[in-house]
Amino acid sequence: MNPIGYLETGIIFCADNLDRLPEFPDECVDLIYLDPPFFSNRRYEVIWGDEAEIRSFEDRWKGGIEYYVEWMRERVAHMHRILKPTGLLYLHCDATASHYLKVMLDREFGRNNVRNEIVWCYSGGGIPTKDFPRKHDLILRYTKSDEYFYVPVYRPYSAGTVQRGRTQVKGKYFAAGLRDEGTPIEDWWIDVPKITSPTDLEKLGYPTQKSEALLERIIATSSEPDDIVLDPFCGCGTTIAVAEKLKRRWIGIDISPTAVNLMVRRMAKLGATAKTDGLPKTLDDLRRLKHFEFQNWVIQRVHGRHNRKKTGDLGIDGFSFLEGLPIQVKQVDTVDRPVLDAFETALRRDGKHKGYIIAFGFNRGAHEEAARAKREGLEIAIIEVATLMDGADVEPRPGTSQLVADLLSGIRAAAIEARGSAPNLSIAELVASEEGGVTDA
Repeated sequence: MNPIGYLETGIIFCADNLDRLPEFPDECVDLIYLDPPFFSNRRYEVIWGDEAEIRSFEDRWKGGIEYYVEWMRERVAHMHRILKPTGLLYLHCDATASHYLKVMLDREFGRNNVRNEIVWCYSGGGIPTKDFPRKHDLILRYTKSDEYFYVPVYRPYSAGTVQRGRTQVKGKYFAAGLRDEGTPIEDWWIDVPKITSPTDLEKLGYPTQKSEALLERIIATSSEPDDIVLDPFCGCGTTIAVAEKLKRRWIGIDISPTAVNLMVRRMAKLGATAKTDGLPKTLDDLRRLKHFEFQNWVIQRVHGRHNRKKTGDLGIDGFSFLEGLPIQVKQVDTVDRPVLDAFETALRRDGKHKGYIIAFGFNRGAHEEAARAKREGLEIAIIEVATLMDGADVEPRPGTSQLVADLLSGIRAAAIEARGSAPNLSIAELVASEEGGVTDA
């Protein structure tokens, strides 16, 4: 694939980065930060159950460490090509694979171009009984040449140094005394917080989310305003959010449609419009999605929440955002009566009297069964996927049941939130804030 002749920023690509990086022009990016899933024995529980993300995580382990490193090398080779001669790359990893990745980076960038092995230290739960607690990550910092941007970060001098009024080493500061700004921080970071608490204000539910403070340090020390920052494993978008705040141009890539939609909303809250490329736009695009990707698209589209149960979920894939009513998603062209029968059973076992089934289409038997169930006090709204597409009329029409109107209001809330018109309001308040919107949250 030939590289494109220009570079668009302010965009999030929904794709495997190996498919997108070859399209970037040579030497066009100032700073690359990547935080790929670590090669460790721990299997992260991907919170959304996103099929693309699950495959993305699992692929790293297939074939062992040699496969993982080669998988990374293919991508790093493109990153080296697109990085400017004055650019920097930060690769975030853990001790399980850091030594393998460092050898690979030495080959791609040259052994003389490793600048730091930064040790990010933190605390938290999980105390083993036979080993010292593993409470640090490694961040490998590489350049393409000896000319690169760097602004040091300082910390206060120790009490002893301040008392002496000079450093112990006979250098240019020995006679001149101490600098007002302090001494530069070392390559071990203990002052940068890690997101650990479920109540952390930054927490978005992404399993490997990094703190904004960590990215602020990396971006502020290694780039200037208007520089281009790339995160090819963008996750929940911390890199691009911090880049936006620091007035850098940015590009994100992630394989997960769920993550990309989350990033769009996150950037909207900062007042930034994130363009996207690769998200499904047509019914045929949705038909081609893997099952969990399609399921996630639907649940996210109506601003619902996913069912965290992996087994024994009674066929309930998620819950609506207003009343928390069960949603079942079927990636089929025609739903028939037996599907309605099974969903009725699931609703009764879950103690609910209302619910939704969403699919591409429903036959006459399905409609008849929904009508019969309603006469018995069980309301099932059958929703065609076309109703949820961009450009569809999501305003409740005369005669529309309140159940359907409530679901459509979830789409309206998502659209309002994406515009960032009222980022501090709750979802229900967002809907109520729009004239003519559904307000009975």
